Amino acid sequence: MFSPLEQFEVDIVSPCSFLGGIFNLTNMALFLLLSSVLIILIFGISLYNSDLDGNNYQNSAEGLSNFVLDIVKQQAGRSGFAFYPLFLWVFCFIAVNNFVGLFPFSFTTTAHIVVTLSLALSFNIGFLIYGFVLNGFKFLKLFVPSGAPAPLLPLIVVIEVVSYLIRSFSLALRLFANLMAGHTLLHILAGFVVVAASFSLVLSLVPYVLVFFVGVLEVGISILQAYVFTVLLAIYLNDSIHPGH
Repeated sequence: MFSPLEQFEVDIVSPCSFLGGIFNLTNMALFLLLSSVLIILIFGISLYNSDLDGNNYQNSAEGLSNFVLDIVKQQAGRSGFAFYPLFLWVFCFIAVNNFVGLFPFSFTTTAHIVVTLSLALSFNIGFLIYGFVLNGFKFLKLFVPSGAPAPLLPLIVVIEVVSYLIRSFSLALRLFANLMAGHTLLHILAGFVVVAASFSLVLSLVPYVLVFFVGVLEVGISILQAYVFTVLLAIYLNDSIHPGH
């Protein structure tokens, strides 16, 4: 009986002796590369033979692009449009990696904290630098809420600074925990199907139905988590652009 957590193990697919083997090709690197190729193919197909009337692939890609553009516009305003391509990429990257991980014998890169934390931390460090470049020391107004009582101001500032620093970790943990928990549950239920089928096909129907519905739920979660991650990043960008609000 395999452990439900074995599906998250990082294994070497192709060993490499170059520089002591630090460039070994792992299953994580392979699926990250695969997801990147899929994103390029999705938008490449939509652009192929594109015209003013549009085709199904083109309309789908434009709909996705407008969806992400609306997120940026609602959360960060027109000032955030310069970051729109980056937000489109991160939404597609997370959504595609989430979907790829749902297929049997695949690997879920977004169920690893090293991937989600790298994404969240790099974005938030970039937004921090951008906030100082754009606003100078006025960016520090972000940690001083307007109208706060003077006696409580030191405590409020400390709370605001701490909450800002843990943004990356909360963002990374949210995505990592949801994907890991969902895939672990699917693995356990699938194991019940196999065990029940060894006794009776009728007994296996109940866990099989559960696997089906949990699988459908995971599809929805894959999109939802990509949406939540993108929305929160857009909110953090807005804080960098308008720290005094």
